[in-house]
Amino acid sequence: MSTIRQDAWTEEEDLLLAETVLRHIREGSTQLASFEEVGKKLSRTSAACGFRWNSLVRKQYESAIILAKQQRKAMNKQRKSEQKKVNNHEDHASPHRLVSTREAQPITLSSIISYLESVQDSDLQGQQLKSENDVLKRQLVDLEQEHQRLQKQYKQLQADYSSIEKEYQTLLSFMDKARQLSGISWGEQSILKVTRDQSDGS
Repeated sequence: MSTIRQDAWTEEEDLLLAETVLRHIREGSTQLASFEEVGKKLSRTSAACGFRWNSLVRKQYESAIILAKQQRKAMNKQRKSEQKKVNNHEDHASPHRLVSTREAQPITLSSIISYLESVQDSDLQGQQLKSENDVLKRQLVDLEQEHQRLQKQYKQLQADYSSIEKEYQTLLSFMDKARQLSGISWGEQSILKVTRDQSDGS
């Protein structure tokens, strides 16, 4: 079994994803089928391809998607027209020819088994997609909780910083007052010393 990749997408992979999805749209296929095709080519899960398409790549190809849908509509119209011609032709065909046409494509046991296996594969793929979707949802919830935790931590750090800033400003204010008081006291001591010296000299 090949290893499922989880590394970053390249521009070439995005282009392959877009081309494949657009081709499936034109051909009237489903996007799920296109995601599975790309997933096999790139060794990624179809859920990862679907997430990449819907979250990022799709926005870059809006006009191309509209064009692909128009082409699909034109192709369907052409097919219906051709089928109508075939049906009209078969209506005028002989009963013998109708019987031989049915007998040319008999329903066999192997065709029934093949059909049932394809249905089973579809169920398994659906279960796998559901499981991958559940994992992605859980991861999203975890990321949201982590985001909230970091926000609270950031707000607490802001509050702590604000408190420290106020304390620092208060300390600076005290230091300025202390310097002022110290200057006045020194001046007073100088005046008293000069006065004493003068008294002693006289």
